[in-house]
Parts: sequence; structure tokens; C-alpha cells
Amino acid sequence: MHRIVIVGGGAGGLELATMLGDRLGKRGRAHITLIDKKSTHFWKPHLHEIAAGSMNLGMHELSYMAQGHWHGFTDRIGEMTGLDRNRRVVHLAPHVDEFGEVVTPLRDIAYDTLVLAVGSRTNDFGTPGVREHAIALETPADAEQFHRRLVNACIRAHAQSEALRPHQLQVAIIGAGATGVELAAELTHTTRELLSYGLERLDHTQLGIHLIEAGPRILPAVPHRLSEGAARQLQALNVTVHTGARVSEVLERSVQLADGRCIPAELVVWAAGVKAPEFLSGLDGLESNGIHQLRVRPTLQSALDDDVFAIGDCAACPWLGREDNLCVPPRAQAAHQQASHLADGLVRRLAGKPLKPWRYRDFGSLISLGRYSTVGNLMGGLVGRNLWLEGYFAWLMYVSLYQMHQRALHGLPKAALDMLARFLSRGTRPRVKLH
Repeated sequence: MHRIVIVGGGAGGLELATMLGDRLGKRGRAHITLIDKKSTHFWKPHLHEIAAGSMNLGMHELSYMAQGHWHGFTDRIGEMTGLDRNRRVVHLAPHVDEFGEVVTPLRDIAYDTLVLAVGSRTNDFGTPGVREHAIALETPADAEQFHRRLVNACIRAHAQSEALRPHQLQVAIIGAGATGVELAAELTHTTRELLSYGLERLDHTQLGIHLIEAGPRILPAVPHRLSEGAARQLQALNVTVHTGARVSEVLERSVQLADGRCIPAELVVWAAGVKAPEFLSGLDGLESNGIHQLRVRPTLQSALDDDVFAIGDCAACPWLGREDNLCVPPRAQAAHQQASHLADGLVRRLAGKPLKPWRYRDFGSLISLGRYSTVGNLMGGLVGRNLWLEGYFAWLMYVSLYQMHQRALHGLPKAALDMLARFLSRGTRPRVKLH
């Protein structure tokens, strides 16, 4: 039986495994294996809400084993460390649990078709102090760590008898892309809520949020109009925005800028730039670019091996129709489109039919600015013309993006029931996570 191995259970990888499991695995036409170093899936665009405390991880994470059982694929836990294309095997490191016990040994997983969907990591550009003193929101564990430190910082400030020191209750977010902007906005809402739970000695004006961007404007990858709208709303939320501010070093209690300014901060989040995992660079001779992404053809096949595919943030895929030789940007909508296209393509390939090239359709950008507020634009391919959105309606469209992901994983009935259950249970828990 044909063996399809998918490495990486992010948005693209898990959607692809689910679709192929339903279409091929359940029917005995192929054996589908999903490999991930974690046991559960969480939709990465929501990490800022976990960090701010407005979302409970336990209500939104999904077990790979359960999803595989329901949808006809096999889950294998482990971290990919290498590849042998001649033997057609993926090398996995031993998996060690939080107690230091080895769960699975060093092993190889054989494949006939391999799909790499290992996502991206934060790119600190070698900036001194980032690894020691900043938190990168790469995983739910990172987001929960930040939130615990934020809650503890507020409790500590409330309990102390002396005046607050300059760095206390100050949060510095480095990088004003979508993650940085959304986190800054979400924190302004959740910290006010947090202080209302018995921390009456503190005032929300004592919590400072600094958004630091090296470029001339926030959200540099989106249209100017969207960037300006987000900047206005952040200003209304009392977020201090520093543009044209390149960070030279992150210290224990401050952020040093290249122009000599120093921003005191108790918590620092690094959200500036992404790169693919380093093990992809030179992976058994496969071609990669400067940020370790594998170069792929429009069919999503790697440049040098027809049996190795890559999708999502780890793939440098040409943007067909563009004359500037740009690659498709690392966005959730691109991973979703690639997963759907490749699911069709691999079914065709097993039937002996040729693969079709994938063409990216940019449906626009939506940036969440906290509860019930969003700015963005929807492109012509989705609504017939360019449509600029702001406020509550834009927020509804933003929420629908997550529901699209849920429908891809569970189907419409179960996704609707899950959404209804979360809505009905809102009154039984605090509006912000307190631990």
C-alpha cells in the first residue's frame, strides 16, 4: 500500500492528513501517517489570545491520536531530525516526556510520498539577549508561560508596599506584524479585566504596552490604509508605538534601541520575523533558501525530488502571476489553500494522473484588535471587489477564519456544535484566565 507521510501537524499538515485520511486512508487506498513532536494541535493565529489570557487552551487544542482515529490516518509522535532519500525514510529523534522518560526511541519512518509541513520559527536575527530574556510565541507552551508571568507580575505589584520600579508592569513587544499588533491590542483588554479580580490597588494606567517596529510603520506587509487604521486604534487603546526603532539588545529588565534609547520592560515578547526550522537547510541535498525554506515548484514538489513535497511556512513557493519573483507569504490562508490543492493532487497522482500547478489567491488581511474589533480588507477573489472593513463586522469575518479551519478538520455539524458549546459555557468561567 502506498505510504504517505506528513511531517508537521500545524494548520496545513493536519488539514492535509484529515482530507487524505478521509479520501484514501479509510478506503484502504493509501496509508497516511502524521508526525509531530507534540501530541495536540492548536491553531497558531490564536496564540496571542492564549498569551493575553482571553482564550483557554484546553477548550481549543485537539488530540492528533483522536483526529487520526476519526479520520483514517495514523499519528506518530516525534521530532524529525533528518532524511534519507535513497532509503525513503524520515529520521526521528527519541521523544522524551516532561518527566525525563523516553516515550519513543530513535527510529525511522518509511515513505513513498513525503510532505513536509513543519511551519516556521521566530527569527531573532542574532540580536543579543533575545534567547535569554525574551519570549517568542511559537507554541501554546510559550503563550501560557507569558500569561503566567503576566499574572504573577500583577500580583507581585499589588502585594508590594514600595512604589513600582520603572520596569514593573511594562510589556515590550518587538515586531509590529500581525502577531505583535494583535497581542498588544488583546493585552489592553485582558489586563483591565485581570485587575478587576481583587487587584484593586493597581490601576490599568500603570500597565504600559510598548510596540516596537524597526520599519517606518506597523503591519509592514499589508496595505498602508490597513496599517494606518490599526495604528489609530492602538493609539486609542493607549498602546505606545515606536516605529523606526531597531532593537540592538534585549536586557533583563529593558530593551536597548540602536539610537540609544532604553525602554524599561518586565516582560519582553519577540515577534519580529520568521524562518523555517534549521534542519531543513541542506536536508539530504534538497534545495533551500536563506531562511531554511525548501524551494518547491508550482506543483508543491521539492525542486530536486518528485516524491518530496512541502507546504506552509517551510516552503518557498513561487507566486504564479507575479512579475517580481516573490514567493507566497507565510500565512495561514496559504497553508489552507496548499493543503486542499495537494489533497486533490495526491489523489490524482495515485490514480496515475499528472499534478496541477497551485496558484495562490490572496483573500486579503484581517487583524484582530481585541474583543469585537478588527481592521482589514477582503480582496476581489472573495467578495467580487476590494472591500475595506473595520469594527464589529470585520471581527465577525476574522472569527469565521477559525471556523473555516474547524470545518476542514471536523465537518460543519461538529464545528457548529463545538462553537455553540463554547458560547454557552462562557458564563461559567472568568472572562480572562487567572492562572
